[in-house]
Amino acid sequence: MHYHYLNGENWDRIWIVGDLHGCRRELDALLLQHRFNPQQDLLISTGDLIDRGPDSPGCLALMDEPWFRCVRGNHEEMALAALQGHEMDLWQMNGGDWFWQLRGAALIGARHALQRCQELPLILHLQLDQRIVVVAHADYPAAGYSWEKSLNWQDVVWSRRRLQAIQSGQRSAIQGADAFYFGHTPLQQPLEVENLHYIDTGAVFGNHLTLRQLQ
Repeated sequence: MHYHYLNGENWDRIWIVGDLHGCRRELDALLLQHRFNPQQDLLISTGDLIDRGPDSPGCLALMDEPWFRCVRGNHEEMALAALQGHEMDLWQMNGGDWFWQLRGAALIGARHALQRCQELPLILHLQLDQRIVVVAHADYPAAGYSWEKSLNWQDVVWSRRRLQAIQSGQRSAIQGADAFYFGHTPLQQPLEVENLHYIDTGAVFGNHLTLRQLQ
C-alpha cells in the first residue's frame, strides 16, 4: 500500500508529529499539554516509531489506536527486512538492539506489531477543505504531486537529496499540493521552505518533539 487517503472532515482537530523513535512519554506529555481529544482528534506521524529511544513497543502500540495514523519510515523498513533475515546487522547498528533483548510475550508482541508495519502507507494524502496536505517519511521525490503517482519508493523513505539542496541554499517547492510534511533527518528546529515542512527535531537525541496542528 503506497498511498492512503484521509478526509479531514472526519476529525475535529488534526495534528502531526515528527519521528518518535521510542519517545512515547514525551509524546503523551505533549498530547496532554495540547488537550488532545482521542474521541474527536487525529494524530499523524512522519514514521520511525521505533529504535534508539526507551519505548519502541509503546510507540508501536499507537498503531492500535483509532486516533493515530502513520507513514512507514526507514527504521520500519530496516526492521521488516531484519525479520525476514536480511541485513540484520544494519538494523541492530541503527538502534534495533531493543528487539533482540525482548523475551517471551514481549518478543512475540513486538514481532507481531512490527509485521503490521508492512500495512503502513508510504504516503498519506490529507484532504482539508480546499487544501491538500501530503505526508511522507523522507521525501516526495518528484517535481509535482499526484495521487498514486509511481515513485522511487526507496527515496520516499531514505532520500536526503532535496533537504541537502535546500540546506545549501536552493529554494524548492513541490507542485500539486498545498503542504508537504517530512521527518527522517533530525534538525535543531523545524525547517520550512516554500510548501515543505521538515519536522523531525531529534527528540531521541535530547532535543524535543515537534507537534503541529494541521486543522
